[in-house]
Amino acid sequence: MVNLTDNSFSSHRNQLRNAVLHVDKAGFEALALQIFRFQSQYNPVYAQYIHYLGIDPESISSPRQVPFLPISFFKTHTITCRGNTAPSVTFESSGTTGLTQSRHALYDPELYQSVSRSIFESQYGPLSDFHILALLPSYLERNNSSLVYMADHFIQQSRSSYAGFYLNDTDQLLTQLQLCLQDTTRKTLLLGVTFALLDLAEAARPLLAGLNESQWMVMETGGMKGRRKEMIREEVHEELTRAFGVKEIHSEYGMTELLSQGYSKGNGVFTSGNTMQILLRDINDPLTVFSGWKDYKGTGGINVIDLANIDSCSFIETQDLGRFCPQPDQFEVIGRFDNSDIRGCNLMVL
Repeated sequence: MVNLTDNSFSSHRNQLRNAVLHVDKAGFEALALQIFRFQSQYNPVYAQYIHYLGIDPESISSPRQVPFLPISFFKTHTITCRGNTAPSVTFESSGTTGLTQSRHALYDPELYQSVSRSIFESQYGPLSDFHILALLPSYLERNNSSLVYMADHFIQQSRSSYAGFYLNDTDQLLTQLQLCLQDTTRKTLLLGVTFALLDLAEAARPLLAGLNESQWMVMETGGMKGRRKEMIREEVHEELTRAFGVKEIHSEYGMTELLSQGYSKGNGVFTSGNTMQILLRDINDPLTVFSGWKDYKGTGGINVIDLANIDSCSFIETQDLGRFCPQPDQFEVIGRFDNSDIRGCNLMVL
């Protein structure tokens, strides 16, 4: 058994942590391989999975060769490199009634906050440029949502006296939105779970239609939570753009099992964060993995390398279906595998 109190573990982990915070595109793959070898040594569940596949970790020379852990393991096992160490918080997926929830232990809140902030700001600019209104009712009803945790950090970092969370008070949200839009020094971000944004659109359509698009943007995080019938992305975005008077609906691609995110500025095209890389696996042969548009132009299962997951597993085989875009680091999420759970943070259900 690996001794986690050994100085070599702490030294190795801290070295990797520092590298994650400063990773760039050129160094991503080399760091991914370092983290793979670290996790194949210190994560017992992942190590056992690799062993059952008959793979020698030392034989892996490319991220495409790395075994990706099926995301369902987060429902049935504790995925950690930290042994019996108590986490700072354990995130749980919202799930659907009767289904087992995924659990993801967070040991390093500062790393998660720094990574998520860096990803957002690299695509949208400083958080201090925004008023953030978070419409996340189903998440706020729980106390272990990774999305609420991230949004709370963003709100604090924005240092906006207008920013905050909203549960079911539409009138209060609209009042606050109008106040935010009077401040021309900042842009307003309305961040919401999909069903709540649709509810808001229906309840307040006349009030929303006259808002100035240049001053605000709407970002959906996915999820109907059983409150509405499932809709494809095009239907949702058409409804929301019409109601809110904006040209595009932004989206976030994230989940309980990941600490990094991707963002879309419209049309369902996501850009990976600097600590995330998307690969696609062959639908019929999960060990055949493709790394980009030039390699594969079809639909495949989404595999995610998330370097921020250094304390759990950075190599996740999701149940999402996607395809690469011609531009590097961009991808689309187009559906889910048949009979898989509907993920709360992903509305692209066909």
